[in-house]
Amino acid sequence: MNRRRFLKTLAAGVLAPALPVVSEAARKKKTNVLFIAIDDLRGTLGCLGDKIAVTPNMDKLAGEGTVFLNAYCQQAVCNPSRASVITGRRPDTLKVWDLKTHFRAHHPDITTLPQYFKQRGYYTRSFGKILHGQGPPSIDPPSWSAEPVWDHCTKRDQYVLPENRPGEKSGKQAAAECADVPDEAYIDGKVAAEAVRKIEELVENGRAFFLAVGFRKPHLPCSAPKKYWDLYDRKTFENDGWPGLKRPEDGPDIALHNWKELRGYTDIPDIGEVPPEKAAEVRHGYYAAASYTDAQVGKLIDALGRSGLRENTIVCLWSDHGFHLGEHTIWCKTSNYEFDARVPLIIAAPHTKKAQVCRRVVELVDMYPTLVELAGLPVPDGLEGTSMVPLLENPQRDWKKAAFTQFPRPAYYKKTFDVMGYAIRTERFHYIEWIDVKKAKPVAIELYDHQSDPYELTNLAQQRGRQHVIEELGRLLKKGWKGAVPDGR
Repeated sequence: MNRRRFLKTLAAGVLAPALPVVSEAARKKKTNVLFIAIDDLRGTLGCLGDKIAVTPNMDKLAGEGTVFLNAYCQQAVCNPSRASVITGRRPDTLKVWDLKTHFRAHHPDITTLPQYFKQRGYYTRSFGKILHGQGPPSIDPPSWSAEPVWDHCTKRDQYVLPENRPGEKSGKQAAAECADVPDEAYIDGKVAAEAVRKIEELVENGRAFFLAVGFRKPHLPCSAPKKYWDLYDRKTFENDGWPGLKRPEDGPDIALHNWKELRGYTDIPDIGEVPPEKAAEVRHGYYAAASYTDAQVGKLIDALGRSGLRENTIVCLWSDHGFHLGEHTIWCKTSNYEFDARVPLIIAAPHTKKAQVCRRVVELVDMYPTLVELAGLPVPDGLEGTSMVPLLENPQRDWKKAAFTQFPRPAYYKKTFDVMGYAIRTERFHYIEWIDVKKAKPVAIELYDHQSDPYELTNLAQQRGRQHVIEELGRLLKKGWKGAVPDGR
């Protein structure tokens, strides 16, 4: 299905009747898994309705499976989100809320998603960034059959121009880089090439596999070959035409932050706003990097097709969290807002219907039981997600009441945090309580109505006539994720 036709299907909500999800033949023959992780990618995909994004390969993949329009991470920063995905547990269970804690620190015997497949005879391998990407949280030997490839990468390694590489000339390290180089000059091109070679090798030995391939872009620095920058007009990204740049009306200070991550680059001011021309450049770079990543995804899918493995491989594409590009007066992640919490999620599996669009609320923690069930394996006990297989059968069926996301304050705490922001996202509302952890009481509340305010620019929590909604959502939040699970799951 071409992009225009698929987007028309998406807009109209036309869903084809479902087929049986896993046939008996597929259950007898092990089904491969290609697990594609993308770093910091928000809803910058054509198949998610972004009219600017040039992402033909991910849009095509959506046309070959099911795209989830309302998928949410459990915490909008790399390590907690990825730990939650890989273990099928939530941040509070893992006690992982920062960038330094390994998920095995409190749960040494936990079985990860790839480890579960490994225990059942699969070859499991990691290419690129699957776990945190640096330090102890990035290493987990029990998960893999062989050493990961390109799992570590310094900031310096994400540039090619000498002026952006410390030790060579100025070492300025800009927030975005455009260089007229081939794809493999940058890290994600190298990752894609290695993963493609491994797919070709696996064709020869016929062993069932779980391949995890993680791309680092569009994470800062927004580095990408020039040809991807050339897909866009810089004027498109200027402040005058960019929506949602103001602070939410009646929004609490604690929901915002000073975007420490972006300020770490030498062309970004330490205080104050990003100059308009620099803001446009960073947005341009972000979209260019997203298109660059899209091209690498295409190489993986093409390799599966050439190998003859495509029809027996589950492809799951996801991002660890979203990203702000100046909306709400903030940049990067580390918030509970929609731009950070909502993520792309596409699943294309054998014996499932193509070009399906699902508007039900789902979570990244749901991927573990989903992939296990799709592969015909027994779903282990103790997981805190819900298998999405029923949604692959019928995307319109009743489902979860809410998705759960959280984030602490301070965002980058040292020993402990003072406040935890707990959020739930229903199909209409986004409700957040900022809880003082010592007093166990909220210090601020937010309520956004996505039916009338998709950019979350007006906090309704203090407005008259909203109390019944706040009380209902507050009860749902206190029940926790178990209280939101659909009947029978």
